[in-house]
Amino acid sequence: MDPILITPAATAPATTEAQRGRRLIYLMGASGSGKDTLLRHLRTTLQPDEPVLVAHRYITRPSSADESSVALSNAEFQRRIDLGCFALHWHSHGLHYGIGVEIDTWMAGNAVVIINGSRAHLALAHARYPRLTAIEVTTHPDVLAARLRQRGRETSAQIQARLEKAMQPYRIPATCCVNSLPNNTAPEDAAGELLKIARGLLPA
Repeated sequence: MDPILITPAATAPATTEAQRGRRLIYLMGASGSGKDTLLRHLRTTLQPDEPVLVAHRYITRPSSADESSVALSNAEFQRRIDLGCFALHWHSHGLHYGIGVEIDTWMAGNAVVIINGSRAHLALAHARYPRLTAIEVTTHPDVLAARLRQRGRETSAQIQARLEKAMQPYRIPATCCVNSLPNNTAPEDAAGELLKIARGLLPA
């Protein structure tokens, strides 16, 4: 498993209910499971005044048209770590990923926030946001392999490595319940289920 970079600030427990992640959805799944596509479909179905936000991911590679991310150089990524700009950050498949601290402000304003997270990073995310809602997008191995080939970002060897990693277990904290969200058919179906979960977390 790739090492996960962490700073002391990133593991500090939150205090208010918003900071504890009561309105945070931690979406995770194997590379190629379709998380970015689900989030794109979800955005198109949101009402204009609906307080559900998908957080940008900061990543050390150019972003694709299918994802909501901000590309950073390795040096800029490290600079933002040093400045405390990330609520969460991790390293996987040779790349650095981060979620900005702005999500704390959004949740404090009663918005539901969805982040595209990492299964390997769940325990650390849960340590910072113990009331988060964890959702794993699950996909049949054949479907996963086809999606990885179709997106054309990896070599055959890299695809095989990602398929093997998809089968590996990951640490789930004892007090964290992981919900499964199958995504083997039309992405609109899973996106609709995800939106139902998000709407259920909105203040009454």
